[in-house]
Amino acid sequence: MINTEDTVLLIIDVQGKLASLVFDSEAVEKTIVRLVRACRILGVPVMYTEQYPKGLGPTVEPIRKLLSEEKPMEKTAFSCCADEEGFMHTLRSMKRNDVLVCGIETHICVYQTSVELIDYGYNVHLITDAVSSRTKENRDAGIHAIEKAGAFLKSSEMAMFELLKVAKGDAFKAISAIVKE
Repeated sequence: MINTEDTVLLIIDVQGKLASLVFDSEAVEKTIVRLVRACRILGVPVMYTEQYPKGLGPTVEPIRKLLSEEKPMEKTAFSCCADEEGFMHTLRSMKRNDVLVCGIETHICVYQTSVELIDYGYNVHLITDAVSSRTKENRDAGIHAIEKAGAFLKSSEMAMFELLKVAKGDAFKAISAIVKE
C-alpha cells in the first residue's frame, strides 16, 4: 500500500503535439491533471520530464500550469533513469520508494523508466488510465510489459484513495470532488 510519506508522482513527457496524438489523449491529460491536484492536496511531491523539448515542445499547458513551482527535467534518453546526476539524484534525495508513474509513450519512455526504477529497487505503481501511446496496441503492450517487470497496476482513483486512507476530513472531501469531475 502506498502512503503520502513514501510516494512521489512522476509524469513522463506529456508534451507538444505528441500529447494530442496518443490514444485517448484528452482523457489521459485530464486524469494526469486530477492526479497532480490530488497530490498537491495530500502533500505528495511531483516530478516531471520532457523528452527533447526543443523538438517536441513543452509539457502541455493544463499540466504545466499546475507545475509552475517545479522545473521540468529535460532528457534525451528514453529512460528518465539514464540521467544519474539530475533525475536519479533528485529522486534519491526525496527518500521515497514508491513511484506513481504516468505519461507517454507507454511502450517506450514509460516502459524503460519503469523497468529501470524497478531494477533500482523502487516500487513502481503504473497509473493505467494516465498512460498512453500513439496506438492502443502499443499502450497495452507497454502496460503488459511493465506489469511483467514487477510494477503494480493501478487506476488513478485507486491510487488517490489509497493515499488518502480514510473517508473523512477536508482532504477526503477535496479528493472526492476531484474524482467526481
